[in-house]
Amino acid sequence: MSKHEAILNWQLQGDEFLQGRYSREHTWTFDGGITLPASPAPTSVPAPFSNPAHVDPEEAFVAAVASCHLLTFLYLAYRAGILVTAYQDHPVGEMTKNERGVPWVSRITLHPVIQYAGPHPPDAATESRLHHAAHEQCYLANSIRTEVVVAPRPIPA
Repeated sequence: MSKHEAILNWQLQGDEFLQGRYSREHTWTFDGGITLPASPAPTSVPAPFSNPAHVDPEEAFVAAVASCHLLTFLYLAYRAGILVTAYQDHPVGEMTKNERGVPWVSRITLHPVIQYAGPHPPDAATESRLHHAAHEQCYLANSIRTEVVVAPRPIPA
């Protein structure tokens, strides 16, 4: 089918690696050429060995799952003749410990706020069916064991 690649780059700075006192900051470079600064989450590795301003793997994972859902939802809405004019989400990933006591992202809750236009905006049941189908067809949701919950939010007045 297809391959998806990234390049990660980390370089030692300083001389305290063997004492565990080293920066975990690194970069992710993607095939389109964009490079993002990355770091562990400060909840995993405290500063100064992490950088809260950088993307961490946990939030990237949550964003990737939410992005996959968004893109699949938009495709399904298009196929159904439903005009989506805006889609905003604030996904939240929850870390818990598994049966062996190892932390993992056990749940991701998506909170999409979607705006529609045109002659056929979906009713609540249709929107719910679209979300269910998007979850069932999302590549990433089909690749993980993390529970993904969709809890749409109403459009703010």
